[in-house]
Amino acid sequence: MKHRRSLQLRVQDAFTKFMNRHLRKHDWKPQIVPFTGYGTADHVRVLARVVLRPSKPKSHLGMYAEQFLNQRGWRNFFRIPVPGFPVTIEAGEHTIHARTDHAGYIDLHVKRPGLEPGWHNIALESAECKTMMAPVQVVSADETFGIISDIDDTIISTWLPRLFLAAWNSFVMTEGNRQAVAGMARMYQKLLDDHPGAPLVYVSTGSWDTLPFLNRFMKRHGFPKGPMLLTNFGPSQTAWFRNGRDHKRYSLFELARDFPNISWLCVGDDGQHDPMLYRQFSELMPDRVRTIAIRELSQTEQILAHGSTTMLADNKDALWKPTMVPELSGEDGDELLLQLQEQKDKEKN
Repeated sequence: MKHRRSLQLRVQDAFTKFMNRHLRKHDWKPQIVPFTGYGTADHVRVLARVVLRPSKPKSHLGMYAEQFLNQRGWRNFFRIPVPGFPVTIEAGEHTIHARTDHAGYIDLHVKRPGLEPGWHNIALESAECKTMMAPVQVVSADETFGIISDIDDTIISTWLPRLFLAAWNSFVMTEGNRQAVAGMARMYQKLLDDHPGAPLVYVSTGSWDTLPFLNRFMKRHGFPKGPMLLTNFGPSQTAWFRNGRDHKRYSLFELARDFPNISWLCVGDDGQHDPMLYRQFSELMPDRVRTIAIRELSQTEQILAHGSTTMLADNKDALWKPTMVPELSGEDGDELLLQLQEQKDKEKN
């Protein structure tokens, strides 16, 4: 029996169809937006999206307007996906013909691509738009160390999730005003220097539409390049908006499945659900988590996060704290790195 799509998905599909028909009449063109994937010699995960974009402005005024809009975060959230769009994927020894899903996404695994460990580019081609290259990090089967990192309030101060401030940061403030959390880039650089070839995977409840900004922000502040697992803010089969915790939880187990030999350093913050999610993950799969490192928000950030200087006392998930793996906490990356080094020294002795 065919499963009936929910009302919210049918509304989204109708809106997407209407906007595609309308905008194509005004010379909007499909564009492939590649995401950073990951994999091993056994398989690689290729991620991308196809959206409609306006043709290049012809006047100087149009170009200046385009530059101004690119500085504002709100523009990232207004993209029209192209569902069912044909894309040819050239991944190592394989050529795959695929189509985007109802929200314009491509997310597929290519088995045994014949790629050596390191960074590679996967070609995404279509007759209707420019060929794009999707970066993919292939990790050696011998690698046993990896980092999973949250983004919001872990590496970038966003003042989430209070609605007004979140909206101000996302839709109004220029990208240059975003602040990086002190020491986090240095910590990741040092850890990856000690483990060349290890993956650093950024997992966030943030929208895929913010990826261009995140890439520019990370490059500007010296954060190592790594695959990202973001989410789609759109409706699901059961709700108008997707559950961020479920996305993170599912992503953790995907990484455990895709990298069976890696034990992860899980880095997050105590502003929302990271401690609970990482503890659950470590309890269910203790051999896949070596340490949990939590950045402590300032009192101001805690108040903005949930109206209190501490995590809510009635949040049972937040208070649940099994002792399956070591857990560290600090105000910034420098404090966390110092504790990680001390932990490493103790393990040697």
